[in-house]
Amino acid sequence: MGPSERLVDRIVEAAVTRAIVGRRGVLRSLGGSALLGAVGSFFPLTTAKVLAQEARGTLERKELRIGFLPAACATPLLVADRMGFYALQGLKVVLVKTPGWALVRDLVLNRQYDASLMPAPMPLAASLGIGSRPDLTCAAALANVNGQAITLRALHQRNRDPTKWKGMRFGVPFEHSMQNLLLRYYVAEHGLDPDRDISIRVVPPPEMVAQLRAGNIDGYLGPEPFNQRAIHEGAGFIHLLSKDLWDGHPCCALGVPDSFVRENPNAFAALFRALVSASAHSQDPKNRGEIAQAIATPRYLDQPLPVIEQVLAGRFADGLGQVRNVPGRAGFDPFPWHSMAVWILTQLKRWGYVKGDFDYHQVAEQVFLATDARRRLAEVGLAAPERTYALHRVMGRTFDPTRPEEYLKSFPIPRS
Repeated sequence: MGPSERLVDRIVEAAVTRAIVGRRGVLRSLGGSALLGAVGSFFPLTTAKVLAQEARGTLERKELRIGFLPAACATPLLVADRMGFYALQGLKVVLVKTPGWALVRDLVLNRQYDASLMPAPMPLAASLGIGSRPDLTCAAALANVNGQAITLRALHQRNRDPTKWKGMRFGVPFEHSMQNLLLRYYVAEHGLDPDRDISIRVVPPPEMVAQLRAGNIDGYLGPEPFNQRAIHEGAGFIHLLSKDLWDGHPCCALGVPDSFVRENPNAFAALFRALVSASAHSQDPKNRGEIAQAIATPRYLDQPLPVIEQVLAGRFADGLGQVRNVPGRAGFDPFPWHSMAVWILTQLKRWGYVKGDFDYHQVAEQVFLATDARRRLAEVGLAAPERTYALHRVMGRTFDPTRPEEYLKSFPIPRS
């Protein structure tokens, strides 16, 4: 039996135990190993797996195609594949490595993918018809939080004051991405107009290091492992982590067409359970070393193992001669807060991606499935917030999601 099968068995054993004895069942006094032995005598493990799946309803779809970019943001999707979380839910998932976010959007829009890893703003943009025809797309769960950085070319080590970045060229992975919105926010807070004072261009993440090394860009706000890979290759240094801008910010999400959610409720529920179980496994620091070995391979991220280990462990060389220890550099909290969606919408409006008036909360609650996630997380025994809105602290400012227009008007708005 391999590691992934043992992991699946432990999860099923725990689930079956809860189902049979309840949270306060009398058998609990037997102790862990004796209790599992008693359960096993009644229900062979393979039978228990089948029963666990059947109890949740027949899957309308068992075979799914899910897209991902080879970035650390995809960790829960990859862990769910490598360690059997999809299989545990009765799903056969084909993960399709995709080179860029625009292609991901189009493949989901054309229903060639059933779901995909997406930048967190992408489901909102797709639902509003920004950059494509309107297509209601749901953010079922966050794939990751934090896990980004601003990386600059090595020659800019003496040019770390953002007020002096006028004329510099930066890469972001997609227009409707947290990287773009956070970079714009950062330079604007330092007095620069991101549309006039610097140049921001879309660079697919796998090309970022090469573009930096060639001098085609001066820096980028990009996903891991490409910031750490630049240090690994001596092409640049980490100016700051995105965690320093907004600790706990969303990055990517599992994007699912609303039509899939409505037409395949049991398959969608199974997919959600697989992903959040993998997220919980990925969030545990004790598992990060094993995960790094699993996802660094050519099948998934195709990166040097030390690069992935530094990203996931949070102990890393910064390219400035320092070894930093930031355990929360990358996180995997899956809860898709409605308040995060409202913040994203304020920034999409701030920079002219969406025009006119709309109901922030209606859009946020339609796209980010926080209410559904809260219920489903509780069903699988994972922590779920009592509320779906929260205050967020972004670069020293408190964002109150109940007052989005007031927040938006507190910033200088560039003239179109």
